[in-house]
Amino acid sequence: MILDNKGYLFITKHEGLRLKPYLCPAKIPTIGYGNTYYSDGKRVTLLDKDITKQQAFEMFKEIANRFAKRVDELVITELTQNQFNALVSFAYNVGTGNFSSSTLLKKINKNPNDLTLKAEFLRWNKAGGKVINGLTNRRNEEADLYFS
Repeated sequence: MILDNKGYLFITKHEGLRLKPYLCPAKIPTIGYGNTYYSDGKRVTLLDKDITKQQAFEMFKEIANRFAKRVDELVITELTQNQFNALVSFAYNVGTGNFSSSTLLKKINKNPNDLTLKAEFLRWNKAGGKVINGLTNRRNEEADLYFS
């Protein structure tokens, strides 16, 4: 599967846009639509130059498509577009390494309609060990999108 326009918009809404490097709640240098790396694989630093909206969106799309490809490889059950979009948003935020070892993925690959999946989304609402309201809201919206 591939991410559709609704998926791109969902992720960008949650990530927000910052054209100057900043520290995210987990204290990781970030730029654009929540990117911690540039398209070429270079890590973002707080000393990096500002980027334009166009650069941010092009970088976002390229990186989001990489996340979508990895999610497509990891999920072995059939999904709806909304389920796929929700999972790409989740993986984009927590990383594909965390997604690949998550109970969420294990449960999806057993039964993608398991209602306990909502609780698995909600387990990922912390940054630096602290519950972040924005992450709780995002996980709720991802779960709602997944089950819509």
